[in-house]
Amino acid sequence: MAAAPSFSDSHCHLDAPEFDGDREAVVARARAAGVSQIVIPAVGAFDFDSVRELAHKHGFGYALGIHPLFVMKTEEGDLDVLARQLEQHAADPRLVAIGEIGLDYFVEGIDDERQRHFYIEQLKLARRFELPVIVHVRKSADQLLAGLRRISVRGGIAHAFNGSRQQADEFIKLGFKLGFGGTLTFDRSLQIRRLAQELPPEALVLETDAPDIPPQWLYKTADERAAGATMRNEPAELPRIAQSLAALRGWTALETAAITTANVQAALPRLALLG
Repeated sequence: MAAAPSFSDSHCHLDAPEFDGDREAVVARARAAGVSQIVIPAVGAFDFDSVRELAHKHGFGYALGIHPLFVMKTEEGDLDVLARQLEQHAADPRLVAIGEIGLDYFVEGIDDERQRHFYIEQLKLARRFELPVIVHVRKSADQLLAGLRRISVRGGIAHAFNGSRQQADEFIKLGFKLGFGGTLTFDRSLQIRRLAQELPPEALVLETDAPDIPPQWLYKTADERAAGATMRNEPAELPRIAQSLAALRGWTALETAAITTANVQAALPRLALLG
């Protein structure tokens, strides 16, 4: 009997309140769909404990960090909290990265200087604790790359990558893999689909960013959302998202799972030790 594909979701906010009503069922559906590993990144000090507890409960990996969209509600002392947590749990094999960190120049009202401060300080922590990073990239690729050239880290993942080919190549040179998810399933996502098709196979990882970035089949129009429709994404959708990548690359499902899982483990080496 042929082996079933085994996928890794490199980015899923399993602790998000959208999953509070059925989190156990979400995990069960993911496993039934063939998703064997999930990485749960934190977004602020308030969820450090919850992502760690979920990872240990379900056998997943987790990352600790402060998301750029949360820096306006973050205390300066939260960087000290992060440093203490990283030191306290340094030997935890499920702590696979520092993240989700980065810069966001799409959402208005977030102070640029404050974003950069938290980004740079967390890169310093990544170097200090010798951990890879999971970076948030939204209209910020060049600025992120500048920080990474200034403070070298052990690579990581550029989450939900949406930059240019030149920017993609620069991330790859710095030891990063590029995350592709629900956006890949939209025919109009021409640049993202082109990158997924043309980049070196070893550069690609799959993700859902659940409950966000729903794939095409979950997408609802603005009118539908106004009428109460929801479009929650979840990790069980990853194998179907992978079909879009497989079609672009001419891979089988098994090849897609094997290649992208190996890439996640290369980006986040501790993940490979979890089985």
